Amino acid sequence: MSIIVTGGDGYLGWPTGLRIASETDDRVLLVDNLARREWVSEVGSVSATPIASMETRLTAAQEVHGLRNLSFVQGDLTDRSFVDELCQIHEPQVIVHTAAQPSAPYSQINGERANYTQQNNMQATRNLVFGLHENDLVDTHLIETTTTGVYGAPEFPIPEGGTVMEHQDSRDEVPFPAMAGSWYHMTKSHDAANLRLAHSQFDIPISDVRTAITYGAGTKETRADDRLMTRFDFDYYFGVVAHRFAAQAVAGYPITVYGKGKQRKPFISLEDAVEGLTRLAVTDSDERPDDHVVYNQVTRPISIVEMGTTIADVATEFGFNTDVEHFENPRDEDETHKMEIENNRYANLIGGQSVTFEEGIREVFETLTDCTERIKSHEDRFLPSVLEDRLAEEAE
Repeated sequence: MSIIVTGGDGYLGWPTGLRIASETDDRVLLVDNLARREWVSEVGSVSATPIASMETRLTAAQEVHGLRNLSFVQGDLTDRSFVDELCQIHEPQVIVHTAAQPSAPYSQINGERANYTQQNNMQATRNLVFGLHENDLVDTHLIETTTTGVYGAPEFPIPEGGTVMEHQDSRDEVPFPAMAGSWYHMTKSHDAANLRLAHSQFDIPISDVRTAITYGAGTKETRADDRLMTRFDFDYYFGVVAHRFAAQAVAGYPITVYGKGKQRKPFISLEDAVEGLTRLAVTDSDERPDDHVVYNQVTRPISIVEMGTTIADVATEFGFNTDVEHFENPRDEDETHKMEIENNRYANLIGGQSVTFEEGIREVFETLTDCTERIKSHEDRFLPSVLEDRLAEEAE
């Protein structure tokens, strides 16, 4: 049996591949075109944690964890012939699809990036679906990480997948409407619809794992050796809000909360995200799902101000003195939105949250303590404009 992990060089894909390979004797093939490294370089930033080459990573995985079942191939999933070759040669029983251009801000830069993001993300998913269908691999379990961002910010509890709609005397379950707020998030809305269609037309078993904002600097596998580190982006385009706040603290700046900051966002630790994908991937063949299932990959919503305060408190434990400061909100958003999101299906999958937000942030600072100069040298990549303006005024 073989398992393919796409996006195997990425923040989530790399530790997921390591975890899966350590949990099974099956062959695990990582697939990536290494574009994430190029995108981050393009916006003038770097990973806070230096990232080894894939060759070095695989060598370390074998030396440290004894993983002889882990390999890598470089290729582009938007190339249909490459996907066909993957399917024909490796005949995967499971595909964990984490590959994507994942940045909403990057997709919003201009029309060129929006077009690239949509073409790249949706074509890759379509190619995988048709690769399985047309190569007679319709029993392959396709697990894709979409995003909780497809839901937007509705004023009612977000279901784990579909919702029931009623009209006059009729009722039916329908997919939750796509309310995405960026060109990137809309790619995942389209992916979610296409995955549902693929199951309906081709009977491919689908797990649509809608991933929340993922934070953390590593997992138990990646922390075992510096060569195994996963990337940690902290810039405006590719660094999630928790990582940007941590970078502000490390660089000696206040943590910037826009407006009241009471709006809640869905979060999950990298450890809990990797665990869920692994459990779906290594399920025994006779227990593998044959349906289309949606998981809300989230442990709990956290308000922006609570997140910032927690990060500031933990930062002081590591000698980084910072405060939370509120700035006028340049965005049009509800600063008090109390997001509620159902996650029972995912919580049952992983057996409940294993890492609290505070524990995860403490692990982040344990890692970033050795990356201070690397972060400070790229501070122009993560400081918000409101803080840059104030610093400029103070310097006059």
